[in-house]
This record gives sequence, C-alpha cells and structure tokens, in this order.
Amino acid sequence: MQLPFKYLLIAALYASGCNNNSGNNNSATTTETGTGTTTGTETPNQATSNGSEFKKEAELAFLSKNNADTIRKIDIQLAQTDQQREDGLMYRKSMTDNQGMLFIFPDMEERSFWMKNTYISLDIIYLDDKLEIVSIQKYATPLSEQSLPSFKKAQYVLEVNGGFSDKYHIAYGDRVVYHKQ
Repeated sequence: MQLPFKYLLIAALYASGCNNNSGNNNSATTTETGTGTTTGTETPNQATSNGSEFKKEAELAFLSKNNADTIRKIDIQLAQTDQQREDGLMYRKSMTDNQGMLFIFPDMEERSFWMKNTYISLDIIYLDDKLEIVSIQKYATPLSEQSLPSFKKAQYVLEVNGGFSDKYHIAYGDRVVYHKQ
C-alpha cells in the first residue's frame, strides 16, 4: 500500500514543480490570470520582485486606425487609484509581451511619466478620452528620472515592454478597447 502512495506523492510534486517553472520565460512582473489551468493567451499569476502579483483585471486590444482590425491583444492590470498609479511597474524585473498596465486618470491633461525605480524598458503609450493613441514614448530607459511627456492631453496611459510598439506596429492614431474581467 505504501508504494502507490509514494508514486502519487512523487507525481504530485513533479506536477507542482512543472507548474512553478512554466512562468520563468521572461515574465516575473505584474502578470495576470487565476491559479487554474491556462490556455491560449492566458498567463498564470506570477510573483514580482516587489512581492506583488500581476493581476489580470482586463483584456485590451489594439485596433488599427486604418481599418479597425485587431493588431494585438494583451492582458492588463489596472492602475485606478492614486497609490496604484504611483506604484505602477516599479521594482518589477520583467514582464511578458502579453502583459501591460493601464493607468486610468479622472480627467484629460498633459501627462508625464518617469522610470524611477523601474527596472525594465517600457513603451509608454498615451491615450485620450476616446482611447486613441496621442503619443508614444518608446524604449524608456530603466531607472531614469527623465520626464517622458505626452505632449498632448491624455486620460489613459498604457505601459508595455520596450519595443512593443515597433514589434507590433502600434502607432499614433491607433485605438485600444479593454474589457474588465
């Protein structure tokens, strides 16, 4: 009777170890989804260097300005409170290409972000109240305190990995839509 129990215990430990290693492919920051089985573009919860997990709170799609075709879909965490907006992606060591953080502000005004305490290069995408891209600051330098302005009024700011905009041909005038979970 003890032999089958040992096999079950070994199998359970092996399966647990496999699940824990599945997120080690450049994605430790602020990741999404629940703890269940993942399929498609879902990403399991992953601890970040600052102790927080990426919490998938919404799905976002980039739409082409030319024909409204979907360019790319990602999972996002929302920064809606002053504290969430202040913390942003600081202290996180990595993020996958299917993740981002959407900062939601109560009003339209010119915005400016910086990279203080942010260890990964980001593209900072500024959006107006209609969720249209009004400007992009590409490849923001990690840990820099240089101001990265929107140059136009924005109500939303989306942070994705540095180079994301070039890789997926995201440009001024494209729009985004997002749906909360």
